[in-house]
Amino acid sequence: MSINITVPEMGESVVEATVGRWLVEAGASVKAGQPLVELETDKVDLEVSAEKAGVLAEILVEAGTDVKIGDVLGKLEPGQAASAEDESEKEDAPQKADEAKAEEAEAKKDSSTPADGGPSDDSPQAEAKTDEANAQPGEEAKVTPVARRMAEDAGMDLSQISGSGSGGRVTKEDVEKALSAQKREAESETASASARGSAPARTEPAGQTPSPFTRPAAEREERVRLSRRRRTIAQRLVEAQHNAAMLTTFNEVDMSAVMDLRTRRRDEFEKQMGVRLGFMSFFTKATIGALKAFPHLNAEIDGDEMILKHYYDIGIAVGAEEGLVVPVVRDADRLSFAQIEQTIRDLAQKTQDGTLALADLQGGSFTITNGGVFGSMLSTPILNAPQVGILGLHKIEQRPVVVDGEIVIRSMMYLALSYDHRIVDGREAVQFLVKVKELIEDPERLLLEG
Repeated sequence: MSINITVPEMGESVVEATVGRWLVEAGASVKAGQPLVELETDKVDLEVSAEKAGVLAEILVEAGTDVKIGDVLGKLEPGQAASAEDESEKEDAPQKADEAKAEEAEAKKDSSTPADGGPSDDSPQAEAKTDEANAQPGEEAKVTPVARRMAEDAGMDLSQISGSGSGGRVTKEDVEKALSAQKREAESETASASARGSAPARTEPAGQTPSPFTRPAAEREERVRLSRRRRTIAQRLVEAQHNAAMLTTFNEVDMSAVMDLRTRRRDEFEKQMGVRLGFMSFFTKATIGALKAFPHLNAEIDGDEMILKHYYDIGIAVGAEEGLVVPVVRDADRLSFAQIEQTIRDLAQKTQDGTLALADLQGGSFTITNGGVFGSMLSTPILNAPQVGILGLHKIEQRPVVVDGEIVIRSMMYLALSYDHRIVDGREAVQFLVKVKELIEDPERLLLEG
């Protein structure tokens, strides 16, 4: 009896997904627990695996389709994968043995044939027999019977296929992969040739000759479907701008004291704590100190009520290939500098590996985003709803500033605070940013207020 492959529960608030790609083709054998299909959700990507060993009998939902929890993606026929191939090998074993004996007898017969009745040394037949004589013992056993038949039917050269089985043995799956790759390559070449041959001629205005640098019409534009995450990011950012009275205030901070402290303590810190001392731990602690002084920035609006949060789950925006994600550092006020740095490092690594869990992204009371790592000098960050505040960091640049009546060169950074004006007044926002500035410029205060 076939088993339905369904969309599983995907965590709190996630009810829809998009089929990313099928990892197994219809008709292929699979093992229990083997990933079958990737699903893209609003926050992370996940894989749906086979409940039992068997054959992927049917794919019902193609890549790019939106699905909901419980929808049937395909059907799995359990218990057929291994048995089908094993039976084929058992049936073919006597036949292969007979063929091997026949070939051996034929080779002996040919070697004893008189010179006037057999082929000359320069003939194609002689070259073929020389190749057979030079074949390595046991070469026949490096290809399963099913794989050999498939390759012969498709006209494929088995020597060009890498085996994934025991001892480098070429299996049915290896031939299927090679056939798929060959098919994709052929389709790509056909499409390219078609585009070159059928692209309409570009009409130039009267009196003008076509430019030799003009691209063919088929190469001028490309239509790419947005991923589930990118669509969600677009929707959420537009909603944030429509639903919040968003405003941004700016300040600048002298990074000299923090940079001097890092220079003096960096090696000792890394040796003792096992993690590098970065800037994010300083800004996380400074942000917590400012949130304690101005709690409305650590809140959210729910209808006619304001929810004040007495915990500090700080979201750290991380740019990933599929789009921006904001993993959360939980209870950051209770963590040391080293623990904050290690947590951020672990979350960033998960982001790059694509292994973030939904729990890593849920919640958060305030967000910090660092565009400075990409070279941004100044920006207006967008709120991460339902939060009412986000702190933007930027590139550190040496600039001339006035200190005690003298012009000196200092390492300066622009700070930006975007906030929801519905519950945060401009006075609070400005004072919040000044508080962050004071704590960064005097890092020793972080021990008391962060």
